[in-house]
Amino acid sequence: MVEKNKDQSLNLEKASLDQVIKELHVDTKVGLPTAEVQSRFEKYGANELTTKEKSFASQILHAFMGPISYMIELAAIVSAIIGHWDDFIIILILLLFNVTIELWQNRKASSALAALKKGLAPQATVLRNGKFQDIPARELVPGDVIKVRLGMVVPADVRLISGDYASIDQAALTGESLPVTKKVGDEAYSGSVVKQGEMLGVVIATGANTFFGRTAKLVASAGTVGHAQKAMFQIGNFLIVVAVILATIMVAFQVYQDIAITKTWGLNSALNILEFVLVLLVASIPVAMPTVFSVTLALGAVHLSKQKAIVSKLASIEEMAGIDILCSDKTGTLTKNKLTLGKTTLVDAKDEQECISAAALASKSENHDAIDDAVIAAVKDKDALKEWQLDKFIPFDPVSKRTEAHSHNQKGDVLYTAKGAPQVITALAKPSADEAAKINQTVSDLANRGYRALGVAKSTDQGKTWSILGVLSMFDPPRDDSKETIKNAIDNGIHVKMITGDDTAIAIETARQLGMGTKILNSADVFPEKFDPDHVPEKIVNTIEDADGFARVFPEHKYAIVKALQKKGHIVAMTGDGVNDAPALKQADCGTAVQGATEAARSAAALILTAPGLSVITTAIKEARKIFKRITAYTIYRVALTMTIMFLVVLSSIIFKFQPLTAIAIVMMSLLDDLPIMSIAYDNTAVGNRPMRWQMSHVLTTATILGVFSVIQSMLMLSVGHGLIDTHDTFGWLNMTSQSQLQTIMFLQIVSAGCLMLFVCRAEKWVFERPFPAKILLLATCSTQILTILMCCFGWLVPAISIETIAFVWIYNVVWMFIMNIIKLAVDKHLNK
Repeated sequence: MVEKNKDQSLNLEKASLDQVIKELHVDTKVGLPTAEVQSRFEKYGANELTTKEKSFASQILHAFMGPISYMIELAAIVSAIIGHWDDFIIILILLLFNVTIELWQNRKASSALAALKKGLAPQATVLRNGKFQDIPARELVPGDVIKVRLGMVVPADVRLISGDYASIDQAALTGESLPVTKKVGDEAYSGSVVKQGEMLGVVIATGANTFFGRTAKLVASAGTVGHAQKAMFQIGNFLIVVAVILATIMVAFQVYQDIAITKTWGLNSALNILEFVLVLLVASIPVAMPTVFSVTLALGAVHLSKQKAIVSKLASIEEMAGIDILCSDKTGTLTKNKLTLGKTTLVDAKDEQECISAAALASKSENHDAIDDAVIAAVKDKDALKEWQLDKFIPFDPVSKRTEAHSHNQKGDVLYTAKGAPQVITALAKPSADEAAKINQTVSDLANRGYRALGVAKSTDQGKTWSILGVLSMFDPPRDDSKETIKNAIDNGIHVKMITGDDTAIAIETARQLGMGTKILNSADVFPEKFDPDHVPEKIVNTIEDADGFARVFPEHKYAIVKALQKKGHIVAMTGDGVNDAPALKQADCGTAVQGATEAARSAAALILTAPGLSVITTAIKEARKIFKRITAYTIYRVALTMTIMFLVVLSSIIFKFQPLTAIAIVMMSLLDDLPIMSIAYDNTAVGNRPMRWQMSHVLTTATILGVFSVIQSMLMLSVGHGLIDTHDTFGWLNMTSQSQLQTIMFLQIVSAGCLMLFVCRAEKWVFERPFPAKILLLATCSTQILTILMCCFGWLVPAISIETIAFVWIYNVVWMFIMNIIKLAVDKHLNK
């Protein structure tokens, strides 16, 4: 439903034409005078969509916000204050990379409204001061009288006031599968396309008040915070809390030491504490985590593109993994969007082909009318049609509701044929009571099943008498792969709801043929005439969740359905192809534009299918679940490793009064462990048949427990190493003589332990069981481990240690890998209960 222009007390969509014209104060023979046009233009504004866009500066500022971003920025600032410029440069590069990724995503998302604007008419033919003139469509005002004719885009919402009829394609706005025949008194929507006829109309709404404008408003307000973004916030907040607690403990301990015990408090002490806080900050920040997320999703997007699914919003990949409801458009997505003849009910015809051939003679292929095309395509012997020469063709109009053709053949036979609404053909032929009853029953049965009925008649005496040949049934059939795709979706824990602008009976019959639920409701029976799609009452929300689909929906209904399902905790995918789908596509967790979608739909969508049908999206969901599982494994690994580093730094400082890691070493560890992990996007992963979503309690609990045991692992190594400095003779073969070498040992221990922990985190059960790591993941991790060993062996950036020491550290970590594997299995078993 369209909002009427402000300050209008009358509903111009439903009022009588006389009331509309009176309300708009216009003489339909003369049009509006120039002075009145100027006055109304000032009152109602231009007939165009207006958008409020964020400035580039505000977008940049927003990209630097968020818990993990704040942590990274604080670390960079502290690095600069104390002059650790190498740390500062590395941290800044990672921060700028993350900001660039977000800005690119925002640019893609803002294109939906720009695409909507392109769907508006650029010009209009308007009656003003008694003369027709062409003007830019943006200058139209309510009350203008305009021409609506073949091939034009309707420039504003109008009520048709004169003319025979107009056939208008409003499928992109309402989802109806066939052009709608309009007559005097009907409404034509801005953005719809005139396929046949010419009429005059009076403008009742312009700009944002039109049906099209209301859709644009919904697009502007639509959108959700992604679950991945929420997860990043929770992880960031968790690590901040842990870091603040540890920093408070450490600073309090250090201040107490300097003031109460050593009595050496001064500027140097304060700078030392600040340097420690920097080390702890860097340790607490998974600096590469946003980058790994983005790159992993980007590599996943490349893989999905090979499956005929183009990702325009990277976060949608993560959302796809958790989809439990798929709201699918019907026409062209579940069906072929091509009328096909079904069973023919015969009356006077001897067989189906006689009836179909007569209907084909009353059709014109050059018109490319959907019904004519379906009839002609069903004729088996098309050469037989060529025997008849067309003398006269009377096209369909909403008054006669039929087409009629006068033909003759070489023998001189004359044949009149007609096809149209069954009641019209019945009245034309005047059949017997039994035949009339049979026809009426057939039409009723077809209507109940969602089929369209078409009566066919012929006359051999130049129209003096007619005989009914039969009734053709027509239906937009399901796509060949739709039924299997629906079953596949259901088997994978996804409930498919049909959302269509078509009639309820048609929707129910399509659902029945596809094996979907048939509890499909008419939107008018569910939604009140005036409602706020952002705040749907709880009773309606429950109805939406319980239904199998909705028919006769408008854009605000689709948007409200998606938002209501999200309110109930569902992760919702929405497919569509028209302007009417754009608000719901943008609001959905994963809006999907199907093949052949309008530019507005593609711009609003997060996923664009380049192959027909829904089978592509089910393939994409399976792939997304694999990617999500990889990201979850990485998150557990990274949080556990981050906690290890934080606790190691604090405990070592308190117990041994020794910093086991420098700030640059921590950043290097992040790079050595995280950069090869980006290849996790190609890892071999088992995919389940249930939706997958972030379970932060499970993720953080697992990561915390693994982190605690990893701290024990590292502290044991540190204790041994610290003791060896004082008792060198006991383990002389390790050749460790200084604390700087101990820092190298801890650097090696954490880098190699982190690598092995990843294999523990990615494993379903045991690390040596299938699915094995992908070759590229093994190659990447082995390469960085070899690089780390060479750094430690030859003293690149860190003090050198012996090859025996390196071997000792690796054997120690491999033993601990199996211990960590046992711990993870125990944690999973407990949490899964």
